Amino acid sequence: MTENIASQTNSPIDVVITWVDGNDPVLAGKRRQYIGNASNMENHPGAITTRFTSNNEIKYCILSIFKFAPFIRNVYIVTDGQQPDIFDDIKTYFPERLSSIRIVDHKEIFSGFEQYLPTFNSTSIESLIWRINGLSENFVYFNDDIFLIRDVKPEEWVKNGKPTLIGKWKVFPFNKLFNQQFRLLINRKVLGKKNYHPKLSFYLRQWQAAKILGYSFNYFFHCHTPHALNRNTLERFYAENAHILEKNLKYRFRDEKQFISISLANHLEIKNGNKQYAELNHGYFHPYYTAKRIAKKITRCDSNTAIKSICVQSYDMLKPEVQNKIMGWLGNILQIKE
Repeated sequence: MTENIASQTNSPIDVVITWVDGNDPVLAGKRRQYIGNASNMENHPGAITTRFTSNNEIKYCILSIFKFAPFIRNVYIVTDGQQPDIFDDIKTYFPERLSSIRIVDHKEIFSGFEQYLPTFNSTSIESLIWRINGLSENFVYFNDDIFLIRDVKPEEWVKNGKPTLIGKWKVFPFNKLFNQQFRLLINRKVLGKKNYHPKLSFYLRQWQAAKILGYSFNYFFHCHTPHALNRNTLERFYAENAHILEKNLKYRFRDEKQFISISLANHLEIKNGNKQYAELNHGYFHPYYTAKRIAKKITRCDSNTAIKSICVQSYDMLKPEVQNKIMGWLGNILQIKE
């Protein structure tokens, strides 16, 4: 791995990306061993196919990091015995950064917790990314469907040795909790569907993290952006609360009982006096948006210079013409050719 070749400070910043190629027959076979037939996969909200599908979005993710955040020291890609098809593109556009990339197997971060492997649960994996060997104290976490579209400065993610918290305060999601519990009651008790799992709520799972730390009536909401985190903050908490960590690791597929570790990290920072807040301003592309709405999103991202990152969720579910439009736009921003 490289030393801090680009940062202008003495405090290196690394990036961690979680990635999976669901088309891999070996991995698909593992999933079937634990979830059962195809019907179970599509009915369990943590096992639906789109959660594992890869269209090599990670290539754009990494190229965008090297282009717009050149101060990043190393990029760690966390995966289950797989190898993303990225190195030819890195060699073409950023050959000097080839040594900055390391593939991290789940076995490394689950050392001591091997009983929970294999896992197909990004929430569980995120709970342990701070255990990567050699990871910088402050690091930035990306999903592989998040891309930078403008220059980012180090202090936008890490300032005064602490992570910048990107998000906003919200009151606790009572309506989502009520709906979740109501659906559980109807399906499991009335309709007899004992294996029913409610739709996973991004809001509730953040609030559950906040609640662990005593935030009962409000919580700091984050969205689909890069997340600055502090390794030591998470390590200290989980060292003192191993039971909380293990409870979050035990689900092989995402579950409504889990909390989001990123939200826990944010609230730990706030508890520790970190008040470095930043406005939640990003581009979000949902697979159910119309082509017209997607076009408006692109226009907004082009015109609003405060937007530094975008998320293209469930790219595989977009119509081909919308896929081409988004990736063509990203290709122009990154100045790459297919």
